[in-house]
Amino acid sequence: MEEITKAIVDLDEDKVLKLVKDKLDAGEDPLEILEAGRKGMSQIGEESGEGGSVFLTDLIMAGEIFREVMEVLMPKLADKSTESKGKIVIGTVQGDIHNIGKDIVITFLEAEGFEVIDLGVDVPPEKFVESIKENNPEIVGLSGLLTLSIEPMKKTIETIEGADLRSNLKVIVGGERMDQEVSDRIGADAWVNDASEGVKIIKKWVEGG
Repeated sequence: MEEITKAIVDLDEDKVLKLVKDKLDAGEDPLEILEAGRKGMSQIGEESGEGGSVFLTDLIMAGEIFREVMEVLMPKLADKSTESKGKIVIGTVQGDIHNIGKDIVITFLEAEGFEVIDLGVDVPPEKFVESIKENNPEIVGLSGLLTLSIEPMKKTIETIEGADLRSNLKVIVGGERMDQEVSDRIGADAWVNDASEGVKIIKKWVEGG
């Protein structure tokens, strides 16, 4: 299984898919294959960010490879119970249509075993509220690249609070314009401008850290 982990870290798409299919044909446990893929994604995540050796294009490529692995494994995993580490609702806030950062975060969260409800882009506050009521997540992620996204983030958090849904909910905001001052002003529990750091914070929350 280490071959799969290494091939993902090396971004060798053809080798990853061949190894996955060969191991399935050989009767290997699809859950173990999935775990090998998750380890590869975790390693890439640890190597990304400021001062790291992994860049945005690498993260996007790794995400695509992992999604292809999941497509191959899903029919085999359908009969196996995989326990979710937690449920997260995420979306790019109203007025912003950027999705690259959000999609990278989603891929890494799914690789870590989280169930993610992706609301897409340009999401109004009311849609977040509806999804929270429907899915009862532990965490909500608000994404936005633009400075103009800050006020919609604030309004979204206020709308969630106004619907009396905030007491047991953590809110994390992400985007290039985020910092501690902005996070405090809009009422978020945490902020990030790096996908892998966001995943670390979410894992820490869920694990009780």
